[in-house]
Amino acid sequence: MVILIGGVSCTGKTVMAQKLLEKYKIPYLSIDHIKMGLIRGNKYCDFSATDSDIEITSKLWPVIKGIIMTNIENGQHIIIEGCYLPPEQICDFEPTYLKQIISFYLVFSKHYIEKNYISGIIENMNKIEQRIYDGYMSQENFIKLHSQLKELCIKNNVKFFEINDDYEREMN
Repeated sequence: MVILIGGVSCTGKTVMAQKLLEKYKIPYLSIDHIKMGLIRGNKYCDFSATDSDIEITSKLWPVIKGIIMTNIENGQHIIIEGCYLPPEQICDFEPTYLKQIISFYLVFSKHYIEKNYISGIIENMNKIEQRIYDGYMSQENFIKLHSQLKELCIKNNVKFFEINDDYEREMN
């Protein structure tokens, strides 16, 4: 079984993966680690951490897809989390693979972001990973990205969980 957790940056994907690891003992892989490993360890890497998510996704998706297929073929369970999981490509797997994939996206509603941007989102962004917030994501942009992801999930008939009010309660 492969569990895919997608979503916008700072949405709690890694926290969710960590909770699933602790509960079910299924290891997880952060796509950010693959990205940074390629950038730092491959002098031929043709993208950087400052490139757009769309460009990075186009470079990483074939690798992630190969990892997913290999885990399924080997009968290994894994959780893969990150913001580089394109909802429009999740259903591109053959049916035998799709039976072994659980995918979902974490989305914040506009209401949740407006109510919890600083106290709930920014203050918790390094609950698992050590991040430094340098203001790169404005509240308005965060709302726009979540709205776009929700629309992509609906358009591609991909499952998503929209957090509207109470993050902890709704995540559980």
